[in-house]
Amino acid sequence: MKETKNISRSRAQESSAAIEKMYITMRHLFNRGFYKPMGVSGDTLREALLALRPEIYGNIGEEKVELNGLLYVIERLPVGIEECRFINLTSEEGYSKSHFQAIVPPKRRRNCYRIDEEQMNVEITRGRSDIYDILTHLTFIFIESHKIRNRVLLDDAGEVSRDWFKLEQAVSQKKKLTLVEKEKAISHAANILGRTFEEVLDIYDAFGSVAAPDRFLHVIYWLGKLAIEEIVDDNKRTITFSPILRERLGHHIHGEIWATNIKKVLEENQLLDRPIHVISANMHSVMNSIFATEVLKTKFKDKSDFFIYEELSRSGADEVRNQVSVVALKCGMFSLPDASGTNIDVQIFDTAKINWSKTSFPTANSTDKKPVLIVMDYAFGEQAYETIDELLKPYKKDILLNVESVSIMGKAGILEGGKGDIMIPNAHINEGTADNYYFENELTAEMFEGNDIAVFAGPMVTVLGTSLQNRDLLKFFHESTWGIIGLEMEGSYYQKAIQSASKIRKSVPHDIKVRYAYYASDNPLETGSTLASGGLGTSGVKPTYLITIKILEQIFGIK
Repeated sequence: MKETKNISRSRAQESSAAIEKMYITMRHLFNRGFYKPMGVSGDTLREALLALRPEIYGNIGEEKVELNGLLYVIERLPVGIEECRFINLTSEEGYSKSHFQAIVPPKRRRNCYRIDEEQMNVEITRGRSDIYDILTHLTFIFIESHKIRNRVLLDDAGEVSRDWFKLEQAVSQKKKLTLVEKEKAISHAANILGRTFEEVLDIYDAFGSVAAPDRFLHVIYWLGKLAIEEIVDDNKRTITFSPILRERLGHHIHGEIWATNIKKVLEENQLLDRPIHVISANMHSVMNSIFATEVLKTKFKDKSDFFIYEELSRSGADEVRNQVSVVALKCGMFSLPDASGTNIDVQIFDTAKINWSKTSFPTANSTDKKPVLIVMDYAFGEQAYETIDELLKPYKKDILLNVESVSIMGKAGILEGGKGDIMIPNAHINEGTADNYYFENELTAEMFEGNDIAVFAGPMVTVLGTSLQNRDLLKFFHESTWGIIGLEMEGSYYQKAIQSASKIRKSVPHDIKVRYAYYASDNPLETGSTLASGGLGTSGVKPTYLITIKILEQIFGIK
């Protein structure tokens, strides 16, 4: 009789299973309509996140509170959410017309509304990826809040430690703390968090703002306070999904409005019959690449183009940015700030109105039919499918768009290399499914060589959320025959929409060209190089503009 082998799973397999479990659980909870994150209904989500132990959340599995992960999450959630027992995820339901002031998180474009002391409403207009993003972040901070509770609650009757009592005194002060008061409070907070005084001091100011310099203490206090009340008073925090959100999600409502607005502007300016090139990028690199050097040549005499782009990217450079914008608006650029709820602004460039001799592309191929550029801001996860799918559909059911190319520039995590390096994919693998999208990329790694930037080519993985990745799973993707070079959130959704529109629905040309290029925002396989370690700063400027220029050179036929 053959002996049965003891089959054990690798950490990569466990991580993959945990991501799949989170994905299914979040969809189930959404369909249910509500759940209590620290109650029985939230068990599966918490267990899966703890099994996964994503790099972005650092020491989530340990007793001490994770500070860098907490900062990363707090920057992506609305100010005051830590004080709210009830978090309501809604569609765009008219709160912008009320007296409620929109609260926009510093690092995520979403409108949130504080309804009262206990309730925060968060508008979901960017699809399911937005929900996954919020729910994983909330699960993380609730897990951390119970770590705080475990360290300060002495018994079930509600008696708390001296450190907690002192922290409460510091938080109750309405004025800014003096240096002595602040350092005393940090000492007590460090004991509560299981961290050193120095660790807390180093991250303290990153949580603060001019209006609330001591916000770090408030966040820790309110997270702990609500966790204590969950145990002592059985007063559980609750997340609900509004009936309107559950009814609308997945129906492309915001994407359809967004795309129709663009097509109306094209129609009003007689641009519908012209060759169209769609570029997903930011709202400055295309405009600056075309106009900035010429507009600012006297201000930055004898300076390189990339020096000018760096100056334009600095905070406080509004004056020079406006100079470029004014010229662009006079030379065929239309600005379409978002009014659909997608949070995706758009610029349209009518190249017939551009005098190429006064731009950075004096040899641009001037054909009879001048191309039109549609530059859209970054989509978020699954929203990429919704927006491109709607944009490539016929206008008024029978007017086909002559979209000659779709170019995607984005930020991504890199698995070999570092921040600021460039990735050129030839396929997108959709994590957690068997979906994979191979394509002929018009951009090649060779085009970017000789610019003192490392370039990597190969498949990339489209992930459920950048905050859900862990080292074991990424190492498997990178070192196995998949040969993954990086991870991002939108690629496969863009390609799915482009393929269906060009190959099946025939609403755009069958031979539509695609271009994908990403610059690295982080390396999640390197300690200290994850997204939680901070932004790119100006190191992202050169790859951003290098990619933009290569895209424009191809569109304009510049060899």
